[in-house]
Amino acid sequence: MSRITTAFQKLNGRKALIPYITAGDPNLETTLETMHEMVANGADIIELGIPFSDPMADGPVIQRAAERALDNGVSLKNVLETVRRFRERDNDTPVVLMGYLNPIHKMGNTEFARAAAEAGVDGVLTVDNPVETISPLQQELQKHGLDAIFLVAPTTSEERMAEIGRLASGFVYYVSLKGVTGSARLNTDEVAAKIAVLRRHISLPIGVGFGISDAESARKIGAVADAVIVGSRIVKEIENNAGSEAKAVGALVKSLKQAVDAV
Repeated sequence: MSRITTAFQKLNGRKALIPYITAGDPNLETTLETMHEMVANGADIIELGIPFSDPMADGPVIQRAAERALDNGVSLKNVLETVRRFRERDNDTPVVLMGYLNPIHKMGNTEFARAAAEAGVDGVLTVDNPVETISPLQQELQKHGLDAIFLVAPTTSEERMAEIGRLASGFVYYVSLKGVTGSARLNTDEVAAKIAVLRRHISLPIGVGFGISDAESARKIGAVADAVIVGSRIVKEIENNAGSEAKAVGALVKSLKQAVDAV
């Protein structure tokens, strides 16, 4: 059983909090410290972004984070090494890599899947690799015991949902808003209606991200989803707290977790 499945089972119906940070923002040591701080304050699963020069699905906050990481020369190999170092102290908290296909393609699907599994990664989400083209990567992930995490958009058809339901493992990431990460408007009723449709096709836990910016929106989404995914708001905390990034993120994660647990 994967760490991701185990994490959801341990929650026993309570909702998971999945914070996102970009690896190497502002540097790899701070990333490692922040990962541990997030877990200490209630993170159930960590999403770790692979920095990329053309992050088309991301808004300005995460774009700037990727730029800072790339300015430091952070590569996919560095990201995997950071996960390996995280595993020296934490062998329980699942880590999902989130990013774009290009860096993985450069490494090669087979080598990437092997190296990711060896480092202690649990799942992989590639933003720009849809159902139609994911097969080569997904097969390698599966061979190495890694979960393939899929995005579902507000515009996703039921036919496509069913296909995702057949291929996905771990959990499914529902994008609550059209547009890029960090978008502001969030309609909980719309999200709840879409999740009801999704559940007809997908038996995995459903996480919701995009547009969750504070404890109140986290609580509202926690009421209808299995997991609450928070990215831009956490990355902004890193940007605004130079020198005390990990502590600032830890305090934010704590408040978000309290809100999610109150559901």
